[in-house]
Amino acid sequence: MVGKLAKHKLVLQLATSIEKYTSREIPSDSTLRKTYVNDIYEETMKNIREQIKGNKIWVSIDETTDSEGRYVANVIIGTLNTDAPGKTYLLTTEVLEKANNSTVVKLFDHSMFVLWPNGIRHDDVLLFVTDAAPYMVKTGQTLQSLYSKMIHLTCLAHGIHRVAENIREKFKRVDKLISRVKQVFLKAPSRVLVFKSEAPAIPLPPEPILTRWGTWIIAASYYCKYYQVIRRVLLSLNAEDAISVKEAQQLIQEPDMEANLVYIHSNFGFIPEYITKLETQYISLSEALSAVKYVQNKLNDCEGEIGVAVFQKLNNVLEKNCDFKTIHKILKILSGQESSMEGLPDDLTGDDITYFKYAPITSTDVERSFSRNKTLLVDNRRSFNFENIKKSLVVQCNTFEGRNKIISNAF
Repeated sequence: MVGKLAKHKLVLQLATSIEKYTSREIPSDSTLRKTYVNDIYEETMKNIREQIKGNKIWVSIDETTDSEGRYVANVIIGTLNTDAPGKTYLLTTEVLEKANNSTVVKLFDHSMFVLWPNGIRHDDVLLFVTDAAPYMVKTGQTLQSLYSKMIHLTCLAHGIHRVAENIREKFKRVDKLISRVKQVFLKAPSRVLVFKSEAPAIPLPPEPILTRWGTWIIAASYYCKYYQVIRRVLLSLNAEDAISVKEAQQLIQEPDMEANLVYIHSNFGFIPEYITKLETQYISLSEALSAVKYVQNKLNDCEGEIGVAVFQKLNNVLEKNCDFKTIHKILKILSGQESSMEGLPDDLTGDDITYFKYAPITSTDVERSFSRNKTLLVDNRRSFNFENIKKSLVVQCNTFEGRNKIISNAF
């Protein structure tokens, strides 16, 4: 409560200072929402349409849930250029009744009408990137009957993360060790102090989050590198202090634990680096698919029953990826390795293919948009009308010089 009062007081002081030095009155928050938010939003949409005009585009859609349990979907679009990476925009954010094929198809079509209010340019939509959820796969199949040139890819970075999750499932005892050690030092300053005293030269154990792609593999590599140090620190703690301490001590002393960590690190430790590479914005299609090929080759070299199973998992992920073979063929044509257009969508022309040189193969841009809108999808925003949330998010995620003129008119 004290923090909120101090923050409110600071805001009032800032407002008073602005009014004093600008000789203008700051409008109330309700006036800003009713008048200026809409004006800024309309100006932002006008600029997006001008930037998109005459360009081929790609589209990405994903959904999350807010604090009220609503399904909130973001629609990201980007331009496809022949000679350089294009620009990316948050086109809209909408509440879905349900997360299924029907609602996403309607959202896609509505979004294209928002972009092209005078008539949807179906032939300008060349690529649709989503996650691999079954309803998204079905959505892509439905939309391709309306957008006949459109290729549908499921996110390759997410696909490789699914392989990493498959590795985690095969090493349940290692997974339990990582989980218990995380609990040992989480919100435990006294144990953290012991760790820093016993091992001052190494960082604290990582705290993998399963929704953050590849973090479990990073944690396993950490334990491989610092196994003996972690073992010494854990055994120095009082086993009666917490159940997590007792279980972590038991796990760290299992005879096959260190060998399993060595196997994971030596065979799969490279995966997080390549997930990160795929998440990089504005890389070329050639670079992105080369990263996927590298992962495929490395996993093919893995020996043992688990290595073979993990390699097969990756192959299954790629085979189920809607148009992975199509995008791979397009790259071969762009690089001169393929001279036939056979196997591509009938309506896709040679000119269209030139726009795929910097086409994305991941949905990380839409994931980033969720990270940016967290401040507007929290508990203390429940009285904020969602239409205003949408407009505010679109404005926040799309910055244009022309927007400054409207903002200045608010004072």
